[in-house]
Amino acid sequence: MALSNTQYDEIIRQYNAKQIRNRHIVESRVEEVYSKNPRLQEIDDSISSCSVEKAKQLLDGDVKALSELKEQIASLKEEKTALLLSLGYDEHYFIPPYDCPDCKDTGYVGNKRCHCFKQAAIDLVYTQSNIKAILQVENFEHFSYDYFSEELIDPSTGLSSRAIIEDAVKESQRFINSFDDTFQNLFFYGDTGVGKTFLSNCIAKELLDTGHSVIYFTAFGLFDIFQKNVFDKDSDAILAHQNLFDCDLLIIDDLGTEMSNSFTTSQLFLCLNERLLRKKSTIISTNLTMNQLAETYSERTFSRVFSNYNMLKLFGDDIRIKKKLKQCALN
Repeated sequence: MALSNTQYDEIIRQYNAKQIRNRHIVESRVEEVYSKNPRLQEIDDSISSCSVEKAKQLLDGDVKALSELKEQIASLKEEKTALLLSLGYDEHYFIPPYDCPDCKDTGYVGNKRCHCFKQAAIDLVYTQSNIKAILQVENFEHFSYDYFSEELIDPSTGLSSRAIIEDAVKESQRFINSFDDTFQNLFFYGDTGVGKTFLSNCIAKELLDTGHSVIYFTAFGLFDIFQKNVFDKDSDAILAHQNLFDCDLLIIDDLGTEMSNSFTTSQLFLCLNERLLRKKSTIISTNLTMNQLAETYSERTFSRVFSNYNMLKLFGDDIRIKKKLKQCALN
């Protein structure tokens, strides 16, 4: 993702801080096990000294030095592992607790930026910390079918609210499981409070946890970026706009709540069309009906969405009201 020098330096400082933290943790663990059995320090010292000694012999032409070094180190490491296990420690106790094992908290795998760097850039540019806090609550682990009635029937489908959400959850899980192999998009629509945003957040959490880059915007926030990019030439907005098309998943929540006009209509089409061309997945949620969508954003936009998105209508009572009533009853 495109970053200014200042933003890049800020992310690198974060990685440097992680590396310093990891070094301190390992140093603390080393001191801890040394205090319990001094032989462990003797082993580490022996590994260092014999490495230096054999390196000198190798430079002097001793062709056996390398094989002898490997044998000595293997023997010392075997003894070290046995001692650690006897003290109740795992043999990997000295490996730092990396936030990202793929890049070992460096931000890079080889010469390429790691997926965690890409998400760090998104977090910095889009200030996504709020959505991350929400995802700790709104995820599949906390998803409940109890708010969806089996008696409430959608007259257009003949299915109950419970059956509809069960199908939507299955489709969402298929979306997640095949995300890396199949290009797909989701469109959640239905009345207020039927679980559209919650389900979108569940998907976002799963993909973030597997190293994918996710950007979340309310429709209002998205169109604010478009406006600042086009009219204000705001540097941060320009940068944010450039990166909108590169993230693995873009979530546009509450489409239709913004002030709609010819500008928002054209910008939405350009955004969705560009992501389709790049085969980057998008999830849209809205309270609008299909007719309202076509009327608000033009037949052209409606056609793009209807042809390239899996349309999932959610139906039921307002869950927010149900939760509020339940909370009041408990109090």
